[in-house]
This record gives sequence, structure tokens and C-alpha cells, in this order.
Amino acid sequence: MTTHATGTREQWLAARRDLLDAEKEHTRRGDELAQRRRELPWVAVERDYVFQTEDGEASLADLFRGRSQLLVYHFMFGPEYSAGCPACSAIADGFNGLEAHLAAHDVMLWAVSRAPIEKLADYRRRMGWTFPWASSSDTGFNFDFHTSLSQDEERSGAFEYNFRTAQVWSPPEDAREPFDRWAAVSGTDWATYTRERPGMSAFALEDGVVYHTYSAYSRGLDGLWGMYQWLDRAPRGRNESRGPGDPLNWFRRHDEYELA
Repeated sequence: MTTHATGTREQWLAARRDLLDAEKEHTRRGDELAQRRRELPWVAVERDYVFQTEDGEASLADLFRGRSQLLVYHFMFGPEYSAGCPACSAIADGFNGLEAHLAAHDVMLWAVSRAPIEKLADYRRRMGWTFPWASSSDTGFNFDFHTSLSQDEERSGAFEYNFRTAQVWSPPEDAREPFDRWAAVSGTDWATYTRERPGMSAFALEDGVVYHTYSAYSRGLDGLWGMYQWLDRAPRGRNESRGPGDPLNWFRRHDEYELA
């Protein structure tokens, strides 16, 4: 017998109509926020970056590949990792295959990580992804856009993330086992794993000048996480209570789930 509230079809319909009003307001608010994103002032990118791609070296302007707009997903895959972050991998599953649709709207999509291009290419093939991926290993790109911690930041115990100063955090000794296991699936330890952070950034190219137009981090990426958009509409939602403190019980890379 379910412990969830039950009712008649008429009661469900009345509650659903109330919810629809709230959803419509949420949609309208989302439209307003999208407009405000587009109205942010553009900032010229003055630093030169040389990325490594499977086709050779590329500047930030080269990543546009003839389009006027560029979206970058800052994928957590540090130089010491042996595999990409599982959470970033789940997000990438959601945007993989969108490249053609975005290109038709004059937008180029890339993932960028600090791992060497050979590691990125191997992992991309393993995951079956088609979006392009660039290595920023020889540049300050990740540090400039606050998705990697510098050694000075790590030593100081504070770093800039999500437009505020955050503290470098480590789990207490009596609760670190799930965090160590989470880091281990990327082939590293917790401290090394958390030197990388997720995010996305948007750029525009006009008259040969690249402009930074937008960035988002942390839960600002929720809307890009396709899996969660579907789970939020499932009867039990994200269902993260299945494994308290252990993200590996919530989701894994798509080729690592145990088959029933």
C-alpha cells in the first residue's frame, strides 16, 4: 500500500491545474532570465590561449569554426585523472548530439578540460560522444574562468568559484570513504579531483574580437543536466536518498551500470 497521498481523478486534475499556473510562471521567469543573460555586457578576451585538439593547435577564436557564438562546457578531467568526472559525463550525455542543432543557430559547442588531448580523445571514444573536445593543458584558460584551482589557492584554503570566495573543503576523516571512492572512479584522490570544477561559458566573435558573454557554475548548470530534467518529472524525483552521502548510488557513467 502506497504511503503517498492518493485521490480521485477530479482531485488530481484540480491540483494539476494549480501546478500548471506555477509552471507557467516559472517558464515566464525563465524567459526573463534568458533575456537578462543576453543583456549582460560583453568583455573582450585579451589573453591568447592555444588549445590542443584532435586536429592540432587552435586558438579560442579557432574554436568558433566559422560561427559567431561559442559555448564551452568546462568538463572536470584534470591532468592526473584517468577518466572523466562521472557527473560531468552524465551532463555530457545530455548535450551530446546537439552540435548539429546548435550549429544551425550559428553556435559552436565544445568541451574543454586540462587533461592531455590523448586522454580526452580516448575517453570520448569510450563514451561514444560526437562533440569536439579541446585540451587547455598548456594554457591558463581554466584558471582564468575559475574552473581549476591554482596551487596558491589550494594552499591559501580559498578560491573564486560561482562569483564568490569559496573554501577549499575536505571531508572529515570519519566520513571521507564515499568521497574517496567517488574520486577513485576518475583515477585520483579527493584533493586532486576537487582541483577541477564544473562550469560553462559563452563567447561571441565580432570583427575578429572574442568576447566573454556569460558563465555559470555549480547549480547554475542544473538546466543543462538532461538526466535531472527527466528525473524531476518522475514520481520519486531525483531519488538521491537511496545512498546517503554516496553519489555512486545515484548515478554512474552510462557504461558502468550493472545490468539487471
